[in-house]
Amino acid sequence: MVTRAIVRPPGLNFTDALTTVKLGAPNYARALEQHAAYCEALEHCGLTLTCLEADERYPDSTFVEDTAVLTKQGAMLTRPGAASRIGEVENIAEVLSKFYMELSSIHEPGTLDGGDVCEAEIEGRNHFFIGISKRTNEDGAGRLSEWLASSGCTATVVDIRGINNILHLKSGLACLGDNRLAVIVALADRNEFRGYELVRVAAQEEYVANCVRVNDHVLVASGHPQFEATLRKLGYKTMALEMSEFQKMDGGLSCLSLRF
Repeated sequence: MVTRAIVRPPGLNFTDALTTVKLGAPNYARALEQHAAYCEALEHCGLTLTCLEADERYPDSTFVEDTAVLTKQGAMLTRPGAASRIGEVENIAEVLSKFYMELSSIHEPGTLDGGDVCEAEIEGRNHFFIGISKRTNEDGAGRLSEWLASSGCTATVVDIRGINNILHLKSGLACLGDNRLAVIVALADRNEFRGYELVRVAAQEEYVANCVRVNDHVLVASGHPQFEATLRKLGYKTMALEMSEFQKMDGGLSCLSLRF
């Protein structure tokens, strides 16, 4: 069960954030509305929020998930794969120091984005999938794996560099709990996910794969009725949230918070 989350609203220069998709420029006012609704949903799920101020030095900084990996045992500060985002980590370190006695870090030449790290407990073990992507390299994934092992966790590296339509591993993978993973078609047959019950996301609803299990609810991006119906049939309570403005900037539901 998670009890806290760290969030940061987008700044006025959110339109300058990095993106690999061509969906048009985000509407800033709408992005603020969607972020506020997201925060309300987290609170509805029982989380206490630490709300940071927008940081216009870093247009991508609303995507706080990429700056750290949080576990029950400790916190690992990342080293984002996009050079323009590396400065985001220092501010997050100050915030996390209030909750964790020690902070570990990824160092050069390693790169690691939190969006490439998916915690997925299996058979009572804390297990993590770590994506090798355009933002996370082998050195960063290896360093995180070693750190996780030191605290009794296991990890599996998943190379997604051959999949062109997702930026991070969690763009196409989510842990639903109950030994289930939501996966896009391109990941569904990977050996790394054997041992889990896979809930496949239809190609036309691929964006919704970045959903978030928060205690008794699963947050999903609105506009994906097929997947939401599947989750409800499996017994999950869903909360659908508008995410259009963050989707334009390669962002998803998990990206907007650090949950612990």
